[in-house]
Amino acid sequence: MSLKLKIFLLFTSISYSLFIIPALGANTPEDLKSAIEAKNKALQDINQQIQQTQKDLDAAQGQGKTLQNQIKQIDYQLNQVNLGIRSSELTIDKLNLEINSLQGGIKETSASIKTQKSGIAVILDEINKKDNETILVTLLKNKNLSDSWSELQNLNTLNVGLSVGVDKYQELSNKLTGNLNSTAQKRKGIVSENQNLKTKKSLAVSEKNDRQTLLSQTKNQEKLYQNLITDLEKQQNSISDEIDKIEDQLRSTFDPTLLPIKRPGVFSWPIKLAKDGGTAYITQRFGEKSYLYKGKPHNGLDIGSPIGTPVFAAADGKVIAVDNNDKSSWAKYQYGKYILIQHDNNLVTLYGHLSVQAVQKNSIVKRGDLIGYEGRTGYATGPHLHFGVYWAPSVLMKSLPPAAGLVPIGVVINPEDYL
Repeated sequence: MSLKLKIFLLFTSISYSLFIIPALGANTPEDLKSAIEAKNKALQDINQQIQQTQKDLDAAQGQGKTLQNQIKQIDYQLNQVNLGIRSSELTIDKLNLEINSLQGGIKETSASIKTQKSGIAVILDEINKKDNETILVTLLKNKNLSDSWSELQNLNTLNVGLSVGVDKYQELSNKLTGNLNSTAQKRKGIVSENQNLKTKKSLAVSEKNDRQTLLSQTKNQEKLYQNLITDLEKQQNSISDEIDKIEDQLRSTFDPTLLPIKRPGVFSWPIKLAKDGGTAYITQRFGEKSYLYKGKPHNGLDIGSPIGTPVFAAADGKVIAVDNNDKSSWAKYQYGKYILIQHDNNLVTLYGHLSVQAVQKNSIVKRGDLIGYEGRTGYATGPHLHFGVYWAPSVLMKSLPPAAGLVPIGVVINPEDYL
């Protein structure tokens, strides 16, 4: 590619961005930097409070099934949601400040690009004047060899300057493009965080309603609460026994060699773990004894995290079910609010105990798409995501009263074989 053609392409590719620079606010770069640092500090403080609330909630879950303990857990959850609301508000503020800071960089870089462009234009003009002259013409038009040699050196200097100018222009162009892309990503982050904020506010209302419903159902009496708990456990165990019978039949005809090869990365984690910069941690693995289900092997992977944590699709696929097994805020069964996604590798992923479902049945989702928010619906002792994996051809959707909606049943697989 000739140098002139390269210059033309550079000017064409970057010129559009010089006309879409947002207006810069009155804040100085130093003011913006200080404000961003203050927001980061406030976010760290809020996150520490959320972690402490999670520890309190975990401790309360192990203190027995009493009415007062249940109320205490709801209060912890409500406090956690309110802290989450504040975290989202701070995050939105921080993103806006970061965008303002980037706008300053965009304005400065754009001014430099214009200056560099003008300089290149001047050099090009000088070179164009000399382009049609051969070395012979240059030698003949000058009175002596020294003048000719000086003019040829000047031409070489112009070409070197042009090359340096073009490289600098490319560097500035790349910097501007990077700032524009960062700005676009942060604007997307604000949209996403606003959705999170809206969800958390609705969860705060829901938690308050659940607390009131529980007190109303039990008349704030421990005996009535214990009667409700006993009945609920009997009903849930009956549902579990029926599911076991069906799944035993399905497993008896299942050929494990039909499964995809076990390897990490087939699925991404639906909630970011603490070790990866998130807030989640594994509370129960596949196959471990489930004390909620009379010591039966656990049929999925439980991932604990603060209530309202976003949940993402583990892989590309089609949403084949969006349902709710709960009859009310008190009569909670099986997976509560859940989502099923079928993938092109003949596996189906289950996301159970959600507080909010953010997709519709038959939706097409991509790996990492937001599909819902973690919660405590269904038969659960605390907020967590139940992540299950099924062999797709075996999945059945059954009505199992007193659970509402349809309950997914099938040949279950260890999720960690593919995460």
